[in-house]
Amino acid sequence: MGDVLAGTSGLVGIAEINRPPHNFFDKELIGALAEAFDGFVRQGMRAILLCAAGKNFCAGANFSRPASDTVGAADDRGTDHLYRHAVRLFRCPLPVVAAVQGGAIGGGLGVAMVADFRVASESTRFSANFNRLGFHPGFGLSVTLPRVLGPQKAALLLYTGRRITGTEAHAIGLADVLAPPERLRETAMALAAEIAQSAPLAVQSTRATLRGDLADRVAAATDHELAQQEVHFATADFQEGVRAMAERRLPHFEGR
Repeated sequence: MGDVLAGTSGLVGIAEINRPPHNFFDKELIGALAEAFDGFVRQGMRAILLCAAGKNFCAGANFSRPASDTVGAADDRGTDHLYRHAVRLFRCPLPVVAAVQGGAIGGGLGVAMVADFRVASESTRFSANFNRLGFHPGFGLSVTLPRVLGPQKAALLLYTGRRITGTEAHAIGLADVLAPPERLRETAMALAAEIAQSAPLAVQSTRATLRGDLADRVAAATDHELAQQEVHFATADFQEGVRAMAERRLPHFEGR
């Protein structure tokens, strides 16, 4: 049993994140997810269902570990850095549908934004909580969130770090489909299968036209995001943000 379980159903590849209950990520998990995506391309799949085992879709990074353990060494800008694997996900030519249960938090929201479409339920929670923890957003969210929501709504979520429900996410366009919790994955699978019924060359060509240089923009954004994060990881505010999260209280930031 690996960090990512890969299978197929008809012409849909199924990539299941498998670190329940919270599915915290690190560079190994994102690398495994990228390998699964690449495998679906080689197998001739026409769409991908991105899903997760356990309570939460992805709760982002586990801050009980050093940040360098999650993303990679601070001086590593090579192919084994978490963000380099993230860019590989965005370069995959196949359309992706994400079934998002529980929380998609921080970098977990970044993973959900890899998908072309997100299926959520009323009980789903989305949060770009980076600023509330004391550091710059990552995983390309500085590009992907404004692209989907527009700059104003994206800025509101990024500056406040607030959590929104699946219903609220659907209202602003962050979630494309709202389904009952017990039918979440089934609904997402049906959408992926519907896409897979269309002509694959036409779908991939249309997708490439609509996305344009998104992958290149994410690559540039993650370089900038990482540089900012490395500065913030050394601050007292970051240490306070992590403590406050662990102690379930509001942080007291001092701007240092």
